[in-house]
Amino acid sequence: MIVFLAQRFLQLLPVLWGVATLVFFLIHMVPGDPVDIMLGDSALPTSREILRKQLNLDRPLMEQYFVYWQGLLQGDLGTSLISRRPVIDSILERLPATLELALLSIFVAILVSIPVGVLSAVLKYSWFDRIAIGLSLIGVSMPNFWLGPLLVLLFSIHLGWFPVSERSGLSSYILPALTLGLSLAAILSRMTRASLLDVLSQDYIQTAKSKGLSNFLVYMKHGLKNGLIPVITILGLQLGSLMAGTVITETIFDWPGIGELLFRGIQSRDYPLVQGCVLVIACAYVFANTMADIAYSIANPRIRLE
Repeated sequence: MIVFLAQRFLQLLPVLWGVATLVFFLIHMVPGDPVDIMLGDSALPTSREILRKQLNLDRPLMEQYFVYWQGLLQGDLGTSLISRRPVIDSILERLPATLELALLSIFVAILVSIPVGVLSAVLKYSWFDRIAIGLSLIGVSMPNFWLGPLLVLLFSIHLGWFPVSERSGLSSYILPALTLGLSLAAILSRMTRASLLDVLSQDYIQTAKSKGLSNFLVYMKHGLKNGLIPVITILGLQLGSLMAGTVITETIFDWPGIGELLFRGIQSRDYPLVQGCVLVIACAYVFANTMADIAYSIANPRIRLE
């Protein structure tokens, strides 16, 4: 296990270097100047130059890149150009809200997808299976930027059941979690069905049935446990995508998380803030995949981490 984690950490270093480098140059290529955004169009040229020098934006791009990496190697993500706060402080302040939303979305996805996927496999080609497949196709096809406002219109504006936006109590978690969780549930339910159908066709399942074991025990103990490996793979990949998907969802619901912080940073051309948020999301993606690999050995003891 220790060797495996050490290998993953070494693999993480070039990934983070590539992400940080790519984001650094891409954000500088985006049209717009943070100085113009901060001072406005009516500012004097002298004021612009003074502010540009204070923010170190007057230096050559490669020099800014090396200065950025010098700070990064020391654990310093830089200082926000707009708020003048350390980027790490802004991220840590927003991180709990994003983690709460992500974990609740995963809970919603698993709560919906596993039972639906198992029932679809057990009752294949039945009316339930056809309805589940149809709904999963709709769920996969609906983007968050469409589903989120639709849920707000229906449950907040017309029915008045939940708040429209902001993090203001337990009820405010429901719509953002559904927006993120339903699309993930659609993917996981299809994968659960396909994986379980493949497992149920194996000879050892027929042997277990011939021994007189109940169908429930066969499906749950022998079928689902062995069919979870592909589901865990998809879940691990989607967990990283879930962090990226919070950018849209948190913006729609004005959720005070990293996604909404990243969106504001892009709008204001806040280079250090954008780079810091993207690095955190990249780390979360790699961490989620590592946890998925570890979960393989738990779901199936025959798999060992090398």
